[in-house]
Amino acid sequence: MEDKSVEFQQRCEKLEQLRASGVDPYPNDFKPGTTCAEAAGEYGNLTKDELEAKPAIVRIAGRVMAIRDFGKASFIQVQDRSGSLQAYIKKDIIGDEVFALFKKCDMGDIVGLEGRLFLTRTGELTVEAASFRLLAKGLHPLPEKWHGLTDVEARYRQRYLDLMVNPEVREVFLKRTQIVRLIREFLCARDYIEVETPMLQPIPGGAAAKPFKTYHNALGMELFMRIAPELYLKRLIVAGMERVFEINRNFRNEGISTQHNPEFTMLEFYQAYATFEDLMDLTEEMVSSIVKKLHGTTKITYQGTELEFASPWRRVTVREAIKEYSDAPDAIFDDRAKAFEFSKSIGLSVPAGLSHGKVIIEIFEAVAEKRFVQPTFVTHYPLDVSPLSRKNAENPDLVDRFELLVVGREIANAFSELNDPVDQRRRFMGQLNEREAGDDEAHEMDEDYIRALEQGMPPTAGEGIGIDRLVMLLTDSPSIRDVILFPQLKK
Repeated sequence: MEDKSVEFQQRCEKLEQLRASGVDPYPNDFKPGTTCAEAAGEYGNLTKDELEAKPAIVRIAGRVMAIRDFGKASFIQVQDRSGSLQAYIKKDIIGDEVFALFKKCDMGDIVGLEGRLFLTRTGELTVEAASFRLLAKGLHPLPEKWHGLTDVEARYRQRYLDLMVNPEVREVFLKRTQIVRLIREFLCARDYIEVETPMLQPIPGGAAAKPFKTYHNALGMELFMRIAPELYLKRLIVAGMERVFEINRNFRNEGISTQHNPEFTMLEFYQAYATFEDLMDLTEEMVSSIVKKLHGTTKITYQGTELEFASPWRRVTVREAIKEYSDAPDAIFDDRAKAFEFSKSIGLSVPAGLSHGKVIIEIFEAVAEKRFVQPTFVTHYPLDVSPLSRKNAENPDLVDRFELLVVGREIANAFSELNDPVDQRRRFMGQLNEREAGDDEAHEMDEDYIRALEQGMPPTAGEGIGIDRLVMLLTDSPSIRDVILFPQLKK
């Protein structure tokens, strides 16, 4: 909608005045020589006398975040990517013409200036501008501090304004970058290689989720946005790339909540000649080391709850968890009818055609999942909710799998991979039967993946970690929207 505000109109008039006077309001020939933080870091500890004895000249550029006007002189706050620095604009120093240009500047404009550093009477490091340039005229006023529920959505919709005026929001995304970099460094130091796999796939696989569909005109075929990179990464294990990882974008046509966004970031990694227990050790080491490097301690607070990431983390089976947090009889784990009966007794309404294992997981999620606040590995899931996992050697109704739960949320999912092509085909067929029965999230048949397994895949363990949820934890962010720069929203 067209902006009819008085201030917008006034700024547009200033823009036209600048152009009429021969000033380009959007030049592209100014090069800053230092950032605000670099200037403060190098000269911020010097005394007034030291700065006067050895003048320091800096050349900075950034957005004007504040103006204090004293007639023939002004103080402005200039903000760049590193922080902010005060500047002093005086008519007697920069001259009448340039000062007249400065007077047409508003908060939110991008400016460049050069001058010597000095300390004000209050001890604030300040640039005394000897030259001044307007680099980009802002036509909208800066927003006031965002607050209240109404403004939360506005922050997400106009993230550029949110980042501009809220330093704590910018800090979250700087930490996100640091977390991803630490993950890369950790895995690369252990001989993993980073790869890229297709986002457009002919068969959506690697997870139980509804995909987004699209159509490729030249190929004349339907394609799907990937729900997971798993089957492609395991093809690379077959190929002999024994340790691979991908930090990837996944797309799932599901609801939006504080923990879900239809487009999200996942770390997936696979290691040949490893088991899910090896990955528990690796995950514990990786996450605890990231927490320590980020915060200087393994203890952090998330939404008022103190979390301890130091080793060892608790490990508990699905069965043990259900038994610990409910009065479930042992019979529910062996008898589907008993499992249905118990689910009804605790108020669940599960579909009549649901498999035994899926009923068990419904019970687990209802009675136990939210109880695991401290980092906990929950292991040994039912076979029929894990179509790509290796069966447990002692109980073939279970698989060698774990989920990492923190504050009751799934942060990671991993298992010893199924590498028996005959068993994999049988399980895919079972998934097809579930699709025909109405489960549109059941896995489709992937003949090429089975063909790859028939070439021989070494014993392997693989894992996925939700980057967005991990960043939420480590930045004390209540919603996934707080850690995604441009979250998906309704129009």
